[in-house]
Amino acid sequence: MSKYRFLLINAFSLAPGSEFQLRSFTGPKETQIYNYQDVAPFLEGVEWDLHPGARATHGNWPVTTKQEFMSVGNNRLPLVREACASGKYNAIVLLGGGDPGYMESREIAHQFRIPITSSAHAQMHLAGLLGNKFSIVDIAETHNMQMYHLVVQYRMTERCASIRNVNFPLPSPNFPDDRPIQAERDRAVQSGTSDMLEAAVRESIAAIEEDGADVILLGCSAAFWMQPLLQKRLHEIGWDVPVLEGARAAIEVAKTLVDLGVDASGLAFPGERPAKWRRKKVF
Repeated sequence: MSKYRFLLINAFSLAPGSEFQLRSFTGPKETQIYNYQDVAPFLEGVEWDLHPGARATHGNWPVTTKQEFMSVGNNRLPLVREACASGKYNAIVLLGGGDPGYMESREIAHQFRIPITSSAHAQMHLAGLLGNKFSIVDIAETHNMQMYHLVVQYRMTERCASIRNVNFPLPSPNFPDDRPIQAERDRAVQSGTSDMLEAAVRESIAAIEEDGADVILLGCSAAFWMQPLLQKRLHEIGWDVPVLEGARAAIEVAKTLVDLGVDASGLAFPGERPAKWRRKKVF
């Protein structure tokens, strides 16, 4: 039996036939993970299962707004509880940018003493090990504001230099053909460049030169494919700056927590009737 027994849970799945599908929601588990070829080395030695994500109830399109993040976050809480209660796993990794349902999932998982990680949270904390300030390169205005919310919630306002917007939104019924990200990815993988990648390079340089960032994070899982390409381009220009992406960061942090034998603090995530409680909480 492997030391690591992980369940990876995608943020959501869409109903069959969705015209806004960016990844597979059925078939072999490997095909349901964004950029599996980049993630695979980090899963070596890990016994892992994948849940495709609870069926989206906000609509049949990807998540960008706060109400959509709340909806898919709530939908995956029962999956977390079921996984924890099964006894099969010693860590859970929540895939997807924007961390929907992460804090609530940690509350559930702590009752089972199981560590749980997510993309943005893991990236931000790893960035603190690598430099003084980080900037997030993200896809669109609404998604930017979810990342902004997470920076505040995770108490990273003094570590985050900026959120930079490349303005390549996810598809939706109102804008079905608006600068399709998948086409940008395919073009970049085949030729080494695309408009989206070029925008990410420009915004990363601006984050470094103008905002004081010395680490770059990628905000949306639909943009995680840019990590090796963006890293390469920045190094070619001469910028010795690490570029992080969420899936690999969350997997590696989960391994570390298992190795350390710890999960979230019971003071941060108390049970219904904790044995010890504090009279006062301070800031």
